[in-house]
Amino acid sequence: MCGIAGFAGCKISGQDAGNLLRAMCDAVAHRGPDDKGYHVADGVALGMRRLSIIDVAGGKQPIYNEDGSIVVVFNGEIYNHNLLRRQLEALGHRFRTRCDTEVLVHLYEDEGAEMVQRLHGMFVFAIWDSRNRSLTIARDHTGMKPISYMVLEGGLVFCSELRSLWAFKPDLLRVSSHAVMQYLAFGYVPHPASIFEGAKKLPPGCLLLWSVDKGVEIRNYWIPPQPQILTMNEQELIQELRIKLDAAVGSHMESEVPLGAFLSGGLDSSTVVALMTRHRTGRVRTFSIGFAEQKYDESSVARTVAAQLGTDHTDLIVRPDVERMFEAVATMFDEPFADSSAIPTFLVAQLARGAVTVALSGDGGDELFGGYTRYREILRRRNSGRFFLNKMLASFGLMLPHIFPGRNRLVDLGRTLWGRYAATVVQPVRLDEGGVARSDQLGGTVYIADQLHDYFTKIMGEDFAAAMMQVDLDTYLPGDILTKVDRTSMAVSLETRVPLLDVDLVNFMLQVPGYLRVTVDGSKRLFRRAVKGLVPDSVLMQPKRGFEVPLGSWFRGPLRHRIEALRNPSVNLRQYVDTRAVKRLVFEHLIGRRDHSGMLWRLMVLDSWLEALNNGYLGRPPVLPALSYDYDVRGL
Repeated sequence: MCGIAGFAGCKISGQDAGNLLRAMCDAVAHRGPDDKGYHVADGVALGMRRLSIIDVAGGKQPIYNEDGSIVVVFNGEIYNHNLLRRQLEALGHRFRTRCDTEVLVHLYEDEGAEMVQRLHGMFVFAIWDSRNRSLTIARDHTGMKPISYMVLEGGLVFCSELRSLWAFKPDLLRVSSHAVMQYLAFGYVPHPASIFEGAKKLPPGCLLLWSVDKGVEIRNYWIPPQPQILTMNEQELIQELRIKLDAAVGSHMESEVPLGAFLSGGLDSSTVVALMTRHRTGRVRTFSIGFAEQKYDESSVARTVAAQLGTDHTDLIVRPDVERMFEAVATMFDEPFADSSAIPTFLVAQLARGAVTVALSGDGGDELFGGYTRYREILRRRNSGRFFLNKMLASFGLMLPHIFPGRNRLVDLGRTLWGRYAATVVQPVRLDEGGVARSDQLGGTVYIADQLHDYFTKIMGEDFAAAMMQVDLDTYLPGDILTKVDRTSMAVSLETRVPLLDVDLVNFMLQVPGYLRVTVDGSKRLFRRAVKGLVPDSVLMQPKRGFEVPLGSWFRGPLRHRIEALRNPSVNLRQYVDTRAVKRLVFEHLIGRRDHSGMLWRLMVLDSWLEALNNGYLGRPPVLPALSYDYDVRGL
């Protein structure tokens, strides 16, 4: 696991290039505290910070092919590297190391950029080919590892986190108003945009090809498969799913450093841990956290599952200094990021890092197998066919005051099926929908119903259940879930692996019709049947629980002053939000008329992030103070 950065064609050479490259890599030192390496030649600079996992002693980067004409820096893990190594050795390639990184340069020699089709793993890599003076950058299929870039005059600069771009040349970066609007809507900035004008994220499943002559080309190398007419009966599907689940988890357990797993006690993490016990002779190390507030404490469930699976379990019950925790996590991300579950994710990563360097998680299961309750809710609310009547009622609803009872229900009636789904994952931004954005900052921002329109029209068919899951895989998963896991775990130099997003498993499940994954009566239908007998029955029967924090009590207590401060938004916020609209949200929330926790949290995070940006934090690793917890650590 590493942080990578570099540039090509930027007319920077010699000592200046080396100094800039080191500054870019130092900005992501938290991603790789064990080692560092640089390649600086005429027209190109590649650098990395390494967290040593495979071939700890010998896998130093950058890594070159036999004649030194091809060089790579790499972030991630290639889970089929041993198979690829044997095939490449049979073709005459000579290896100097045992690490997975070296497979990339030799595979590129033979197959060029198309070599990415052979890779199973989580990865971002940059390969410089001095023979044709070209740069190839690739991101894994589902976006587990991050990469951003900016096209400059005659050149390109790239990095794992935007911190490196800031270290490269801060005056290039200007906050994008459109990106802020997207953030307010989604709680994150969806790819390919970033919070800065001109800086972009490479989408999952894509290649970036750059050369002096041709500039930048973005190419999809992976097109997610669509549901197919079944050629297997349900029992055969279940058996195949079991095989692929076991293979995925087994392949993710190679490590030369201590390895464990996050265990919430939910279906996904319990499945991963149960399969890990099959591939390891000793006890698997597992970790969970809980809050003192009983409603948000999953630790007892996790302890029960851990005892049943026979793991070496540690849990942490926290009563954090909420103010300091909010500041630390809000500024941990290189962009504004408003998923409050980043706090418990960071805490469990911090706990695990005390004992292991690699942790497996159960992320991705809800999107792949159909676990979110919103899928069932939307399937129950299919359009009744009274389209024109519903549109009239919706138009009438928009004219009503925001406080009018039933207004939101009327507005919802006029939405398309995908618009109703969008309303479950997107906050309103426009004033007439109850949002807070300044009208002059909206730009191309549209109504809630249209926020995900392009994604749905691209994949829309008769299988709307599968379409919802695919949209989440395209948007919410890489933009929110995987970003959260990557940044919070890398902040403490912990590698997190996500076996439920193994490419073979993903390709298999995406071809399964939606009705076998989720129905109006239940979620994860096929998955639950596949893991019956593997996980405890209590896990199969328990309802879905989110990884939540006690926002309600925090807003009434240690963070109340931050909410009240929003009555008079800071100069930073006033650039983007309507003051009167924000005051309305604060008033309605504090008197208990409506729960505006989601948008208020987004505003608080944005304000804190902008302040930290103005104070120059972005060009260096996140500041993680020694937070003082009131806690109990327990082990089995």
